[in-house]
Formats: sequence, structure tokens, C-alpha cells
Amino acid sequence: MKHLILLFSGLLIGGLAMAQETPIASAGGVKVVKDPRLDLLVRKQIYINTLAIRNQPGFRVQVISTNKRNEANDIKARVMHLFPDYRTYLDYQAPYFKVRVGDFKSREEAADLRDKLSDNFPGGIFVVPAIINVTPEKEGNEESY
Repeated sequence: MKHLILLFSGLLIGGLAMAQETPIASAGGVKVVKDPRLDLLVRKQIYINTLAIRNQPGFRVQVISTNKRNEANDIKARVMHLFPDYRTYLDYQAPYFKVRVGDFKSREEAADLRDKLSDNFPGGIFVVPAIINVTPEKEGNEESY
């Protein structure tokens, strides 16, 4: 009985091994069959990755630093209403909520916005170093898809 099972197993395994042998595989080549939409998805993902936001050192303008969340949210909403062209951030660094505006590569660019903001917001408005978000458009690397 054992010999019969071994013989049957050997024939089955040998038959499977023979079934894998094709003229293409024996010649050393590989034929890949895939959906052509996969290439489109790969190209689209590459495009999305090039548009992704990149982080680098820069500057932002800090409008307020408070330990009251509601006050920080109100100031953020006001900044967003008055200056919609700039991204506004609400950072939490325990125990303070900080409202910061803009993504600037140089301190001088941030200082220009600081001067505009100081007309609308009393108190200390500062240019602070931060990790900023830079899009490829700001870097001048616009690509067409």
C-alpha cells in the first residue's frame, strides 16, 4: 500500500512538473500577461507622487499663541476669511494652541505677510521657523499630464 501511494505521488508530482514546461519557459523567456489598465494606474500614481506636498525648512507667521482652543479657532477663522490665499495652521504644542499662516521659503516673504497681518490683529505677530509644505508649482516644476 505504501508503495502504491508513493508511486501515485511520484506520478502526480512528475505530471505537474511536466505541465509547467512550455516552449517559452524552456527558451529562458518570460511572457507577462497583464491588464493594460495597470500601466495607466502606475503612470497616474507617479503623477500624483510628483504633485505631493513636500516638507522642508522655512518660515510661517504666528498670529497667536494661547491656551484657549476656542480663541485660537476664532482667530484662525478670521485669518482664513481675511487672507484666503494663504494656508492657515492650528498647531498644538502643550499647553498652547498656535495659529500660524503661510508657507514661506525666506524670512523676508514672511515679514511682508506679518506687516499685513499686524494691521488686522493686535498683539505680537512673529515670523517663526517651521517645517513648511511646498508644492511643485511653488518650486516651478509644473508638469503636464
